[in-house]
Amino acid sequence: MAKKNAKKTDGIQISGDANNANIVQGDNNVINLPPEYVKINSLYQLPQALADFTGREDLLKEILSDFETSKGTTISGLTGLGGIGKTALGLQVAHQIKDKYPDAQIFIDLKGTTAPLTALDIARHVILAFEPSADLRGLDENNMQAVFQSILNGKRALLYFDNARSAEQIAKLIPPQPCALIVTSRWTFPVAGLKTHKVGVLDEKEAVQFLLELCPRIPDHANELAKACGYLPLALRIAGSYLGVNHNIGVDTYLAELASVKSRLETFAKSREDAELTSEPDVFATFELSYNHLNQEQQKMWRTLGVFPAPFDSIAVAAMWEIEDVKNAEEVLSLLMRYSLIDFNEASARYELHDLLGEFARSKMKGGEEEEAYIQHAKHYMQVMETADELYLQGGENILLGLRLFDVEWENIRSAHAWITTNVNASESIAELGMYFPDAATYCLDLRLPPRDKILWLEIAKDAAKKLGRRDMEGVHLGNLGLAYYSLGEVKKAIEYHEQALVIAREIGDRRNEGNWLGNFGSALYGSGEKEKGIESVKQALAIFEAIESPSAELARNKLKEWGV
Repeated sequence: MAKKNAKKTDGIQISGDANNANIVQGDNNVINLPPEYVKINSLYQLPQALADFTGREDLLKEILSDFETSKGTTISGLTGLGGIGKTALGLQVAHQIKDKYPDAQIFIDLKGTTAPLTALDIARHVILAFEPSADLRGLDENNMQAVFQSILNGKRALLYFDNARSAEQIAKLIPPQPCALIVTSRWTFPVAGLKTHKVGVLDEKEAVQFLLELCPRIPDHANELAKACGYLPLALRIAGSYLGVNHNIGVDTYLAELASVKSRLETFAKSREDAELTSEPDVFATFELSYNHLNQEQQKMWRTLGVFPAPFDSIAVAAMWEIEDVKNAEEVLSLLMRYSLIDFNEASARYELHDLLGEFARSKMKGGEEEEAYIQHAKHYMQVMETADELYLQGGENILLGLRLFDVEWENIRSAHAWITTNVNASESIAELGMYFPDAATYCLDLRLPPRDKILWLEIAKDAAKKLGRRDMEGVHLGNLGLAYYSLGEVKKAIEYHEQALVIAREIGDRRNEGNWLGNFGSALYGSGEKEKGIESVKQALAIFEAIESPSAELARNKLKEWGV
């Protein structure tokens, strides 16, 4: 007969042999257990830390300080988007402090992105690590916490809960002192005592150093490659490893593949396969795990954010989503932040989407969704331009407010116009945007856009107006082109455009602009040496302004006075 044994484990008595086992919790609560043949405990489960781990020195020190200053059980949480390197960073921390927790170091993947473990599943794992001969069939949610606490009571154990999904998984499994807990998650959630650290992308210097660790042959291209990878550790590892094992592939060739924004995720997937990085997840699949946790409406709302090329505010998002109350948009944005699908910069009060996530979002767009999103984006930033110009025209302190607004939103404005330029012939609605866009911020653009660039904007607008049969707007842009060329000293071209604008103004009976173009035409003629013609043209402009009682009459008088007339 096999010899029976009994062992006390801090409030829990486990007895039995290989054929039978029992757990006695307290004095009377007996849990009967069936046969269990696993006898070897598994108390030291930490995966190896990455040998090529690079950077994050400040964040590492910050996290390590949690374990020095905590007055209760230390609970340190790392959150961030998929592929950001949360697990690798957590393992660096765990290996640096493991000697303080000699009784056990238990690592559990909570499977938050796929099929999340329940708190009961997690408790079973921890208990069986200490008592492998225990069959916990009688363990349930009612007694789980007491058994979990009793198993760890008096021990110095480090628990590492990787890839958590929610507070529900871990709230009841906070270990007693002097144990410690590290939690990683794509989601942000509240748990008593949990100190959360946001894990972002590597900075440029760290990213370059990491790439050179993986592939020393790329020093001349490391900065460009790091940028193409969005400084995301997973993308950096895939790209660096691929080039490290494929010496015949030129870095220039690889960068050219990554240069196409629409194919970067495909390039990373192929690189991962070619480099046989089976232990590393695919970038696309990593993003998809987070995306799939959104409902269909939330997915659609998040996808539209993929058109933002630069940080944005909640007002812009409300406009994109056609939500009147900005607070309602902010509620959804808060959810997306908790899912690590967008970031928020408290200093600037602006949101940001990682460029690879933006590419992923656009790849998920359906039907005409992408065009619709870009149109909404362009419409909103055209309104921003109008607001900036209105502030500028109010004068005083508002001049700087208008210019500041324009400058803050410049990347979004510039990107919106670039998209319009590429797609102006695709539909009348886009052509209309192209026609009105440079007119939305005439004064701010004059101060911020180089003349040659403004000419390009005006040419796009002129052609769009002609396509739409809008002679009035065609004339406006011809006249503004004349002004642009005159500012560059190209007087002959300025005269040509003013003449064309004048023809249209007379053709459609636009007296105000007829006066404007006559005045500008006159200035150009005078500047070219044809002074008499120039004076005559400004006199004609003055007559029109006086007839229609326009304030511009005073400008014409001053111009003639300046010329000694």
